Amino acid sequence: MVKPLAFKGDKKTKKRKLAPTGDDPQVERKPRHSAPDAREDDSWVTADTPGDINGPVVIVLPSTPPSCLACDAGGKVFVSELENMVEHDPTTAEPHDTRQVWIVSRTAGTDDLGLKGHHGRYLSCDNTGVFSAGTEAMSPEETFTFIASPDTQGAFNVKTQGEKFIVVQPSGKDIRGDAESISFNTTVRIRMQARFKPKLKASKELKAKGKISRKELEDAVGRKLDDDEVRKLKKARFEGDYHEALLLIKVKGKHDKYS
Repeated sequence: MVKPLAFKGDKKTKKRKLAPTGDDPQVERKPRHSAPDAREDDSWVTADTPGDINGPVVIVLPSTPPSCLACDAGGKVFVSELENMVEHDPTTAEPHDTRQVWIVSRTAGTDDLGLKGHHGRYLSCDNTGVFSAGTEAMSPEETFTFIASPDTQGAFNVKTQGEKFIVVQPSGKDIRGDAESISFNTTVRIRMQARFKPKLKASKELKAKGKISRKELEDAVGRKLDDDEVRKLKKARFEGDYHEALLLIKVKGKHDKYS
């Protein structure tokens, strides 16, 4: 389930929570500082491979000024100028309007992707290369193949089911799906939310998995630990054999006690 999009400048609403009292045994006290959850990361990053492309995305077009593919509530597809960037660098672009965001749907058993607009309808390209976004269900016309650019790392060429490529017109104000071959004007970048990027998501989950305090480790063992034991347990937690390492240290502590 995709959570609502957040844009730069939006005010975050804070939910008020009642402070737990010591008299209520059913209320579990939680530590004030917790490790960040990779599933909640709504920052925007660049897709590096076709397999990365998932969740909400912005299709950044090769135009000056930088722009992206967008659609209005009536299904009209247009080129929308980007505003949220660092020093006008399109590789740092983020959406400032929900019309610029597309939700990726993968087609089972193929590399084809569908792109659903903010209004719940899919991007489509007819056999003449004209785009629209008024279809509620995916058919072949509503699927596209993202091919890694042979010349530019982290960029893609998007092929329609008519075996043509999405291309920005020389004016930079119009887009079609009728290019016969790959060129600079057919090369796009995909910006996506970090929490949907497989490698980044896995990396953050591994880091979060390895985070545990000395006190938590000592509570688990039932005694004070030396620095070497703490290092071993943290390493074991990261590598997935935490419980075995914990048992060995517990057994060692018992032997030391009676020796």
